Amino acid sequence: MADCEPNAHRFMDLTVPEYAYMFGFLQADGHLAKGTGQKGRLTVEINARDIDLLHKFQKLTPYYSSINERTRSTNFAETHNSATWSLCSLEARTLLNNLGLPYGRKSKTISPPHGDFARLDYLRGVFDADGSVGYTSKGLPFISLTTASTAIGAYLCFYAGKVTGMERSLKRNRRDGIYNILYWTEAAQALSAHLYYPGCLALERKQAAADSLSAWIRPADMKVAPVRRRWTAHEDRVLLRLNNDAAAAKELGRTEKSCYIRLWRLRTGQTPMPTER
Repeated sequence: MADCEPNAHRFMDLTVPEYAYMFGFLQADGHLAKGTGQKGRLTVEINARDIDLLHKFQKLTPYYSSINERTRSTNFAETHNSATWSLCSLEARTLLNNLGLPYGRKSKTISPPHGDFARLDYLRGVFDADGSVGYTSKGLPFISLTTASTAIGAYLCFYAGKVTGMERSLKRNRRDGIYNILYWTEAAQALSAHLYYPGCLALERKQAAADSLSAWIRPADMKVAPVRRRWTAHEDRVLLRLNNDAAAAKELGRTEKSCYIRLWRLRTGQTPMPTER
C-alpha cells in the first residue's frame, strides 16, 4: 500500500484507492450504531491476526479512533482472539452514512457507492471482508464472495464479467437466502490478479493467497468448459418469429436443444419477452 497520510486527501474520497478499499470493507464487515443524542460508534471486529489492517485504517482516519484486543469463547473455538477498531466522531459517522454505510443491520441493503469511486479497490475491500480466495480441495484456484446484498452481487457479476469473460447469474441459496458467487480456474486467476495488484491495500494473507493462484496450470487432460453464449433480444425475436427449433438453430448458429429450451422459457414466462424494436 502507498504511504497515504490522512490529510493528504479528503477523508473517504472514494476516488482514492485506499479509501475505496476501506469503504468496501466497512460496508461488508463494519457496524455503525446510534446512541442517545448525537452519540454513536463505528466498529470493525476482525481476527487479531489481521490487526495490521486496522492500524492502517487508523492511519487513514484524521479523527481519533482506538484499537482494542480481546479473547473470548465462541461456538467455533474455545478461545478466539479478536481486534476491534472503534471510531466515535459524529462528523466521520455522518460522512460514512451519507456515502452508503447504514446504521444497524445492513447486509441486504448495502450497495456500491454512487458517483466516481475506485471500483476494483472497493470490490477488493468487499472481498477481504466477505470473500475467500485460494484452492479447492481438488487443487483448483478459486475466488468467491458471500453476500446478502442483491446490489453488491449484481455489481460483482457485471464487473467480473468484463474482467474474466465469464457470466454469472444471481441466485440466492435456498437454505439461508445468501448469494454465493464463485469463479474458478483461469477466471479465478484473472479476477484475483486484477483485484490484488502489487502494492495495494489488502489483508496480507488474502494478498498472498491471490498471488499463489498464478502458479496453477491447467492439466493437459482437463477440458475447458465452453463460454456460455448469451441470448440477445434480436435472437429472441427471430426464435419467436420462426417458432421452429431446427430452423432457428440454423439461422442463429445455435443447437436445436438450446433453441427449444429458450423458446419454452419465453412461452412460459420464465424469460421476459423481447421488447419491440
